Amino acid sequence: MYRYFIKRFLDIIFSIIGLPFLLLVMIPIAIAIKLDDKGPVFYNASRLGKDMKEFKMYKFRTMKTNAPDIRNEDGSTFNSENDSRVTTIGKVLRKTSLDEVPQLFNVLKGDMSFVGPRPSPLGNKDIYPKEFFEKFNVQPGITGYNQAVLRNKSTMEQRVQNDVFYVNSLSFVLDLKIILLTAIAVVNSKNINRYDSKKEERQLSE
Repeated sequence: MYRYFIKRFLDIIFSIIGLPFLLLVMIPIAIAIKLDDKGPVFYNASRLGKDMKEFKMYKFRTMKTNAPDIRNEDGSTFNSENDSRVTTIGKVLRKTSLDEVPQLFNVLKGDMSFVGPRPSPLGNKDIYPKEFFEKFNVQPGITGYNQAVLRNKSTMEQRVQNDVFYVNSLSFVLDLKIILLTAIAVVNSKNINRYDSKKEERQLSE
């Protein structure tokens, strides 16, 4: 019952409640992004959702315009404390996770849920293990089990394991726990990047 009906009902209610907050932060964030490099305010990324349906995921832009998409060897997104692709305001948005707030629109539209595996980019299906595709049995989320426990510090293997665990254990209690753990991780600025020093970045490139 929760998985198929109550979860969606709660998504609609809380996304509507959250819209005034989005509108409140949108104006100062938009101004800050424009003052930083005069580029577009939003980054609308193509992602795969439930049943591998493609949709546009909304975010505040945190990278320089036309920044290259750099991946780790395991296919996960490269992110680092010293990533030169990230703008000055982008670092603040990522640290506070405010860049994800526009996804309230995705939740309201039904593309996403508040809690679920993070949406996957297009084009990497050939390198994913079989277990990875279990995540497409549920709606992707603004946050998820992986983000609650590891945030951006995880490897692709850890993400797959955490996403599969979530799909097989989905419940109201688990969703509530994930939201609380995510809030704690954001407040404590934990695991913002997979690589937190130049030493780790050099090891990656060697």
